[in-house]
Parts: sequence; structure tokens; C-alpha cells
Amino acid sequence: MTITIGRRAALGLAAATAAGAARAQTVTRTARLVIGFPPGGSSDVVARLYAEKLRGRFAPQVIVDGRPGAAGRIAVEAVKAAEADGTTILQTPASMLTVQPNVFPREVRYDALTDFVPVSTVCSFPFGFGVPMNHPARTLEEWFAWARAQPNETPWASPAAGSVPHFTGIMMGRKLNLRLTHVPYRGGAPAVQDVIAGRLPLFIGVLSEMLPHDGTGLRILAVTSATRFAKIPNVPTLAELGHPERTAEEWFGALLPANAPAPVVQGLHAAIVAASREPDLIAALERLEFTNATSASPQAFAEQIRRERDMWRDVVRESGFTPE
Repeated sequence: MTITIGRRAALGLAAATAAGAARAQTVTRTARLVIGFPPGGSSDVVARLYAEKLRGRFAPQVIVDGRPGAAGRIAVEAVKAAEADGTTILQTPASMLTVQPNVFPREVRYDALTDFVPVSTVCSFPFGFGVPMNHPARTLEEWFAWARAQPNETPWASPAAGSVPHFTGIMMGRKLNLRLTHVPYRGGAPAVQDVIAGRLPLFIGVLSEMLPHDGTGLRILAVTSATRFAKIPNVPTLAELGHPERTAEEWFGALLPANAPAPVVQGLHAAIVAASREPDLIAALERLEFTNATSASPQAFAEQIRRERDMWRDVVRESGFTPE
């Protein structure tokens, strides 16, 4: 299936990236950075870091506007309906744009490439495979061998049904002919606690949620990033273990409503790139175990969304998963 960018969004992207044809422009009124998750979570923390850096750089004031609900979709739909003048910005995880449209086609009422102008990613972070400290497996290969030897199906958990970790586990199990039963949680924190307590033999989730407990409450056996993670250099990547197709990192990205003026798109992109280079912002993201990551251009970000959405469409279809 070919996915095309809508006319309004395509016009904005083309103009915004056409060899500097449009001068970068900021806005003169307060801007809202809209997120779909509650205060205190990683989305909120990252949004506040960037809001501070975009203040005075893109708009005189930038406030974080939390719109939690419907697994993040309320915020996305709110920005979709907002005035396209640059004062309403969406910050959202990749899965809202690339995975959920494939998993929940009836519930998702937006299209990242027709209803928005993608501007840039702002950060990225990998996932990890964690087991209890007292588990006999010391490596991921040993865990697979242990699971094969169990008389019944082996439970494992992810932060949510239909999430990237969920599909990572499904596809790994299918590839290796493992008998696994997925246990979906509402977020990673309770799942991590159940791994530490020994109630779960495996959790696949956001690496940063497991790192504080690595070597004490649980053991991290592998990471999904393209390269090893600096804080746990002895933990291999899935690619090193022979599963390069499961390399995956989540990102947060910034988008504007479709038909946003091309100079404003360029202005926001330039402001995000400049903010991402600030040493204190880099350090703050690193404390979250996140990496500052920006797109080369709005067009490059749009291409990334299209590519990843196509990839997850195929994964979801192959997995056979259907939401309840």
C-alpha cells in the first residue's frame, strides 16, 4: 500500500524545505506545546525541557498543555483541529503516528502526513529485555532455551497492548517458535515491580525504567538500540544476537497542524535544532536515559514517519494481533 502526503501538508513541506526559499519565521503570541499524557511522565518532562528552550527562540512564551486520554489520541486530535498559525504544537511519541494507526484503524481519526506538517524529532530512547535477578538465564539465548523447556506457555509483559515492545515480543516469539503468553500492563512501572518480585519471567519495555534496578532487582539481557547503551556496555543489542530486524527505538516528535505557514515550519525546526544543542538540555535528557535527536529537515521527518508506518503495518499484519 502506498501512503501519500495530503495536499495541504505536502505544500507546507515542499515550501518549507525548498532550498531556503522560505525564511524561517517565529510567532509573536504564546505557543502551546500539547502532549497526550499526564504530568510527571517522560512526555511531560521532555515537553517542559523544550518549552523552556523554545521560549524567546520561537515564541515569547511556550506553555505545556496536557491533554491526557484515549491513550494519547485526544491531544493529537486537538492539535489537528487547531488553528494552523504555529501557536499550537504537538509533541507525541512515535507509536501514536506509526503503530496505533495500524493497530486501531477504527479509533484513530488522524493521519500524520495529511492532518499535520511533521517538523522534527526531539529525542529518542531504546527498549530492553529484563528478567528477575534470580532467574537462571544469564543471557537472552539462555532465556529462550529456558522458555522452550517449560511445560506450559511462558508469560511475558509489555507496557501496553499494541505497543512497540508488545510487537517486538510477538515477532521474536514467532521467529523462535516459542510458546509465549503476552500480559499487557498499563505502563512500565508496575510491570518492572512484578519482574523484581519474581511474578514475571520477562518484561520488554522502556530501558530507562529498568536501568535503576539493573543488577539489584532485575537483570537486563538485551537492548533494542542499534548500538550498545553506554551505561550498560556489557549488554548486547538484538542485532548482535542475530535479530537485526527487531532493532527499534521510540522517539518523540513535534508537528504542526496541516497548512501551517512554511516559514513558521522552518522557524520551529530551526528553534528545535538550536535547543537540542544546549548542554543543559542534553544533560537533562541523558538523566532520563534519552538521547537528543533532531531531523535534518521537516521533509526528512515526514519520510521517516512514512517509512516506519509502512514497516509497522507489515509487522502488525504478520503478528495477527487484533485489539479486543
